[in-house]
Amino acid sequence: MPKPISISKLRSLQQCTSPRGTFTCLALDHRQNLRKANPVFISDAELSRFKQDVIASLGAYGTAILLDPEVSAAQAIASGALPGQAAFVVAVESTGYGGDATARRGQIIPGWSVEKAKRMGASMIKLLVYYHPDSPTAGEAEEFTRQVAAECIKYDLGMMLEPLSYSLADQKLTSAEKRYVVVETARRLTPIEGVDILKAEFPLTLDELDETVWAEACAEVSAASVVPWILLSAAVSFDTYQRQIIAACQKGASGIAVGRAVWQEAVTMDGAQRLDFLRTTARERLIRLNALCVALAKPVTDFYTAEAPFDWYKNY
Repeated sequence: MPKPISISKLRSLQQCTSPRGTFTCLALDHRQNLRKANPVFISDAELSRFKQDVIASLGAYGTAILLDPEVSAAQAIASGALPGQAAFVVAVESTGYGGDATARRGQIIPGWSVEKAKRMGASMIKLLVYYHPDSPTAGEAEEFTRQVAAECIKYDLGMMLEPLSYSLADQKLTSAEKRYVVVETARRLTPIEGVDILKAEFPLTLDELDETVWAEACAEVSAASVVPWILLSAAVSFDTYQRQIIAACQKGASGIAVGRAVWQEAVTMDGAQRLDFLRTTARERLIRLNALCVALAKPVTDFYTAEAPFDWYKNY
């Protein structure tokens, strides 16, 4: 039975999805990892120029664009790189984390807020939280998520939650550990009121090659999450990501948030070479992934509905 949500939250979701209600969000909120990948991007102007090239080349071919407020969201609007009809989602978290590597803490970008994202016209906000259900800071991460979700309720703005897993032993998670963390994270964080979309990691590591296990793990995420979930790309290869999408969407995912799997080669390109790659290979990739999601993903309308009695506006 679909859950009733506000008219504004439903409109957020409609703006960010296909007519069928599926997500193909072009993720471009990366900051520090792009600066590390290309030293030129230490310059805010150069990083912004790269992002605007990607937005202008690909922005019309997904269902929404995920941007950061520092060098891309306002800049893409001011320059006209962001298509006027394009939905956009704005990140609210600072790059990186505070605390120890095995007990991570997040924070909002200083000077930025959910209220400002609403005022600038964002369709949704995105909050990244580093989360391990057994970490000593798990409770803090849950409270941090509740606080931001409450702001989204206050300003009636859609919220996309992106939990990123990590190891408590300061080493990479095994595939079994990652499956536990991703599924348990969905179980614990998605019931928080105000969270509308879960942007989830693939629930296994790349050394798990059995696609039957892929399907089982994705089904566990769908069973654990009480909101629609979409699959992030995590810089895997395009071919691997396509296969992950099929596994996830066939088992209940509502689409994707794809970044580097589509445009990562362009990071080290410049000028005409960059634009040519973005307008050909990257665009073809995004179109193909969008078609996959439209065909296979579970629409968000299966999760949400809104009531509109004729006097709704009196108490809005």
